[in-house]
Amino acid sequence: MSSKAKKIFLVMSIIVPFLLYCVYYYGMMVKNAPYKFSEFKSIQFEYGYGDSLLNKYDSRTGDYQFVNTRDSVIKMKLKLTKDDFLYLHRKAADLGFWDFPAKELAPTRKTRSPRYVIQFNYQRKSKSVIFDEAYDGHEKLVDANQRLIKELQKVLEEAEARQKNSK
Repeated sequence: MSSKAKKIFLVMSIIVPFLLYCVYYYGMMVKNAPYKFSEFKSIQFEYGYGDSLLNKYDSRTGDYQFVNTRDSVIKMKLKLTKDDFLYLHRKAADLGFWDFPAKELAPTRKTRSPRYVIQFNYQRKSKSVIFDEAYDGHEKLVDANQRLIKELQKVLEEAEARQKNSK
C-alpha cells in the first residue's frame, strides 16, 4: 500500500466518522435546546424597592409603567421590535441567564436595595429570576445580572425614544 493510500484510508476510517459524529451530536444539542428564539413569546421585567415593583414592562401586552424623576408613575404602551427581542435573547444567552438561580436575594433586608424580576417566556418553558441588588453571591453572577438589567433598561429606553420620535 502506498503512502498516499494509507493517508486516504486513515482519513476515511477515523477523521470522517469523527466529523459525522460531531455534526450529529451538536446538531441534536442545538435542535433540542430548551430556549430557542424561534419559540420566544415574551419578556416581563419589573423592578423597584422592596415589594413595590412600580417599574414594569410586559412585552405580551406592551404595558410599560415606570417612575420618572419627579416620582410620578407614567403608564404607556411600548412595543419592542423583533430585533430588540433577538438582541435581548442573545444577550441573556451570552450572560448565562438560563443557568442563573431562580432567587438571588440578600440574606437580610437591612438596607433598602432595588429588586428586579426578569422573566423570559417561551412556548415550552419560562425562566424567571428574582435578583436583589444587595445579593452577596458569586461576583461573576452578580455582574452578569447587572449587565442583563442594564441591557433591558437600555432597550426599553431606546424603544421609548423611537416611539416618541415617530409621533
